[in-house]
Amino acid sequence: MSELLEIADELYGLPLADFTPARDARAKELKGTDLAPRVKALRKASTAAWVVNLLVRRDPAQVEQVLAVGAALREAQAAMSGEELRTLTRQRRQLTAAVTTQARRTAREEGTRVTDAVAEQVEATLTAAMVDEQCALAVRSGLLVAALATTGLDAADVAGAVALPEALGFTATAREPEEPARPELHVVPDPEADQKAVAAAEEALAAAESELAEAADAHQEAATAYDELAARGLQVQAEIDELRGRIAELETTAEEVDDDLTEAEDTRSETEDAVREATRVRDAAAQALQRLRG
Repeated sequence: MSELLEIADELYGLPLADFTPARDARAKELKGTDLAPRVKALRKASTAAWVVNLLVRRDPAQVEQVLAVGAALREAQAAMSGEELRTLTRQRRQLTAAVTTQARRTAREEGTRVTDAVAEQVEATLTAAMVDEQCALAVRSGLLVAALATTGLDAADVAGAVALPEALGFTATAREPEEPARPELHVVPDPEADQKAVAAAEEALAAAESELAEAADAHQEAATAYDELAARGLQVQAEIDELRGRIAELETTAEEVDDDLTEAEDTRSETEDAVREATRVRDAAAQALQRLRG
């Protein structure tokens, strides 16, 4: 591995915000050498390219699996039918989508939020690596500076997407996430520790007694409110029972009225019949009298 590749491997493995100051500092260290201008010329990666570079270093096994599946699919495509190719394309999309989700999670662990637009570029880059061998080499290098995109039918701009021409054929160095340094703690004896402990205990006791008094007052208020509501509930229940009794009486009265109404209706029908009959008899008598007079 050339010294320039070694430096680039280190720089493109840094958090995105640290790249430029680290690159400039390294170029300054190399001032007067042939490497200085080449290091200074290294471009900062786009967010999507950085996410892919991060994934290559943090989860190289998963990336290699994606690239291996892509290589196998490229070899098998020539003999496949249209339906098989469509199935294969769906499976490839599912794989790249799953790996993109993992890449977003990894970036978030590094303190970088990946937007949906950037995630689409990451997925497009992984897809390009599966369908194009040169794109696969670019992704494996971990030295991407721009996202990749290709359908497999046209050549991708691989040379413009990597930091160095030597990147193709190079494999990024795997790195574990750095754990934050833990500060060293030194216990210094306190000569007033006992007095402070007593004072703290007294303070805690006073606070506890105050809280107990407040809790007791609150409990008394709640108990009083409960008793009042319980009495009110009994009163309301008594009123309900009284109303239910009154309703029962009214229902009995209503039944009696219904019976009387039925009898009255029968009587009214009978009297109507009697009136009609009496009217008929009267009319007949009047006609007979009229005939005798006339």
